[in-house]
Amino acid sequence: MTKLLDQAFDKARKLPEREQNSIADLILDELEDDARWDKAFAARPRVLATLAEEAAAEDRAKKTQPLDPDRL
Repeated sequence: MTKLLDQAFDKARKLPEREQNSIADLILDELEDDARWDKAFAARPRVLATLAEEAAAEDRAKKTQPLDPDRL
């Protein structure tokens, strides 16, 4: 486990059970969502490549905006 994740879990352990369960639900939902995306793109790898090509073309055509680091 990374040091940062270990620190997060240490803080979460101090929360009431209800809040711990809420955090656990968020983490599990995120992991399941990532797994669904991985499975979807593994089944159809050309889809991801096509999306990447389209995004690159839009960027070359100046149809994109830089990410705002404060909104990430």
